[in-house]
Amino acid sequence: SGFLCLSPNSRWLASAAKDGVLFIYHTSTMDILAQKYCHSYQGGGIRSMVFSLDGNFILVNGESDGALVCLKWKKMKKIEAEEAAFHWKSLLAILNKSTLNENVVLKSMAEFTPESLPEEKFKVVEENGNISSLYSANTRDMTWIGQKIKKVLSQNKCYSKPEYSKIQKMMHENEQVPDIEKLQQQEFNLDMEEQKRLQAEADQEVARVRKEMEMETLANHYLQDVIKQECWDAMCVKGRVVKCFHMACEVKNYPLKKRSEEELKSLEKVLQLKKIETDDLKVQKKDPEMESETALSNEEGEKADKVMADDGTSYCLTGSLSSQYGGDTSVLYHQWDLHTREQKINQIVLLKDIIYKVKNAFNKEFDIVAQQKKQEIARVKERNIRIREILAQLDLQLEVWEPAFTDDEIPEQAFTVQDSEIKAEKYLSQQEREKAEMLANLEMERRRADTDNERLRALNDMMGGVLEVKKEDILKIDIPPPSFISKPERIWNDEEKEIFREYEEKVKELEEEKEKYRMVLKNKLKKLEASIQETTQNFDKAVCKLSERKVKLEMVIYQEELKIVNLIYALLLDEELDTRAAGLNNFLMKKEKEKDLQCDFTREFADVPEDLLDELIQLYKHRPRTPKRELLLDTANPYRDCSVSVEDYTEALTLLRKAMDELDSPEHMPDGLDQSVWERFCLARRNKIESEELVKWKMRTLSEMQAFLQSRMDDNDNITLEIEGIFQELTWLHKEKMKLHLNLTIQFLLKQGQVEIESTEIPDYRDAVLINKSVIEELNCAIMAQGEKKVASMVECKDFSKGIFQLEWEHKKMRMQIEDLNQKARDILTLNISKDRQLFLTELNYNSRIAHRISVMEQSLGIMDELHKKNVKRRQKRVKELEKRISLKNQANYELSLELKEMLASVSERRHISEAADTKYASEIAKQRYQEILKQKHLRGLVKEQEEQFEILQAEVQRLRSRTFPIL
Repeated sequence: SGFLCLSPNSRWLASAAKDGVLFIYHTSTMDILAQKYCHSYQGGGIRSMVFSLDGNFILVNGESDGALVCLKWKKMKKIEAEEAAFHWKSLLAILNKSTLNENVVLKSMAEFTPESLPEEKFKVVEENGNISSLYSANTRDMTWIGQKIKKVLSQNKCYSKPEYSKIQKMMHENEQVPDIEKLQQQEFNLDMEEQKRLQAEADQEVARVRKEMEMETLANHYLQDVIKQECWDAMCVKGRVVKCFHMACEVKNYPLKKRSEEELKSLEKVLQLKKIETDDLKVQKKDPEMESETALSNEEGEKADKVMADDGTSYCLTGSLSSQYGGDTSVLYHQWDLHTREQKINQIVLLKDIIYKVKNAFNKEFDIVAQQKKQEIARVKERNIRIREILAQLDLQLEVWEPAFTDDEIPEQAFTVQDSEIKAEKYLSQQEREKAEMLANLEMERRRADTDNERLRALNDMMGGVLEVKKEDILKIDIPPPSFISKPERIWNDEEKEIFREYEEKVKELEEEKEKYRMVLKNKLKKLEASIQETTQNFDKAVCKLSERKVKLEMVIYQEELKIVNLIYALLLDEELDTRAAGLNNFLMKKEKEKDLQCDFTREFADVPEDLLDELIQLYKHRPRTPKRELLLDTANPYRDCSVSVEDYTEALTLLRKAMDELDSPEHMPDGLDQSVWERFCLARRNKIESEELVKWKMRTLSEMQAFLQSRMDDNDNITLEIEGIFQELTWLHKEKMKLHLNLTIQFLLKQGQVEIESTEIPDYRDAVLINKSVIEELNCAIMAQGEKKVASMVECKDFSKGIFQLEWEHKKMRMQIEDLNQKARDILTLNISKDRQLFLTELNYNSRIAHRISVMEQSLGIMDELHKKNVKRRQKRVKELEKRISLKNQANYELSLELKEMLASVSERRHISEAADTKYASEIAKQRYQEILKQKHLRGLVKEQEEQFEILQAEVQRLRSRTFPIL
């Protein structure tokens, strides 16, 4: 089966089918312009394809290989490229024009405002957010439609874009409806039968659309079931993912289907056959009679055993690393023994089993890591509970990191709808509502009973609902202040001051305990967070290791799949060669039969006239479905009846005789000629002309016979050449088949770095030669020996040059030492000798002298320190006295301020009295008040002087204290 696709400019026709080959034809001549092998036949071939609008690209999609191929013309005629570009530009202009017209229409549309509509004429029903319209054809006035829509829109302001566009469409249809009153004025009569017919057609259309939608829904449900059965239910190992906690790294497992009974039976059959072959080979090795015959195979086996002793070499010869990842490569056939078709098919079955086992082994490791993540998430949740408790105790509003599984990690949860995913209000039945109300009433009664319990209420009021104060509740404890805290401090007695001092000490101790407990909680919080971070990072490392292992596993699977592809290619090539050989044998038999039947046909039907014979030959050579009819040359047949030629000859001779009769008439006889002579002349001339005519007809027959003979010889030569070509092609096919069986495709594993290539392209190993490892090792040993000699000579040269450089360096060092000594001598000559240097030069016991000076300085420093302490004590005593005086002054000021308040109150009272009474003592009171003000001013001056003196004393204390710092 296949399909056709026409290009947008109608110049090219593409055809594709399940063989995966794409053909491009020219529509005018139907000539093949190009062909491309895009997809594999095993993958279902080509499913769909499409041309780009400019004709430069072609997209081809596979049936089941999941590949999308993009093709581009390598060579295209300039005229065709210009035509495709012109077509695309014209199409683009049309699209732009259409878009422009639509934009103009959309811009010209007026906005509508919601208004009320008559209920009896048009109804807009809102059900679960969807708007549906019911229109009655019996209405007279259509203006209510927009009013009703506006009313509904004013009542319900929240609509989606599709609903809004639907309402606009309804209003547009409303505007297009003619005015019924005007139509009635024009004496418009409504046809009730036509209305009923239209209503019936509308009902039928609604029923048809509803049925189509139901069928489409049913088809979608069926497709859903098919996809679920194929991609989920049929999988014995479901596909899922393991993701890291802190990195964008994820690992997928291998989804596996359960192997069918046919596959298992085929695998068991192949394993049993391989076991029988192995046992047979062992028996042949033990049989003494076949020792001579199997000597060569034994030697090869010993060599193979020696080669298999080295793991790297065994992997190289095996062509894969499956044995390291759960695959058993010991059951495979050796790559040099795959000569027959059955062996290759059995090898494919064994390779598929190895791939399945490798994937299954990886899935087990994947399950271990997935279970580890599940445990890690459970641990994190347990620690998060404690973290939330600590944050609640510390009164911190911090977001707690809570890991969770995604749908990719647990695909089963995608089939379950959670309550959080449902945005609509949950529908409750009558029984469920009654049950919920009953539970709510029971909870309220329980809380009311707890509230009425006096013991619990007292416990909550006094001790927070617990009998013992826990360590965790220390942050909630507050020491109540004493009752006299609201009084001024100056009126406190000694007992109250002592109580307040104890209160401050308890508050301080409580704050210290709270701070210590906060530090403990913070340390616990940090430890929990660090523990979560450490465990999750360790899990991420495990996932990264699993990802690296999967990369290597993919390499192993690709190695085995490459073997399968090579074997399938060899089987297909073998099958193609067999098919070609069978076709050539059939063609050879057909040509031989055609050659024999051509000669037998002409002999067998020699008695048939030539025209009938030609028709029979033409019918014999005629083949069905051949539009042209082959025209045969009109050649003579030596075996045919020549009646047709005799008739032609007789007819020609008759015409000739009629002409001769005219010439023999007496009218043409010369005068005086005897009649007998004339008759004899006429007879002689007649015989002469008849003999010439006979010779001419014989020559024509001879030429036709020669032409027929030449054509038969040419046909014989052509058939002989075709037969020889068929024999040559058969010989070539046999050689290719033998080469295919003997020249096997072997897969090797080469370590990186051992093969040096000049370019980045894939190298061509068709001219590569396999060399024994011993030859390479001997060559490497020789190269290493020569390299060691070269290295030894280079080391000797380096040591010699190093000695030269060392001598030069020592010489340079000595010269620099000479210059340094000369410079020191000059410095000694120009050196200024101070008293300390003279003392150092003249004093014999210079160290004891310096020690004595240090002890004297220490004694003086101690005396100065004692003096400084005395001064500090004296100054501190003075500061305390000043502080006492300041406190007394402050208390006096406080008392004065109270007296001042009382005096101000009395002054204000007296002012009011004086103003009311207007006595004569106002001036005396004013003088007295002025004296009081002066007294207060004098007191403020004294306080200011004492403060300045106190500051001076503090500065003096600071100066005396700083004088001792340089000495210390």
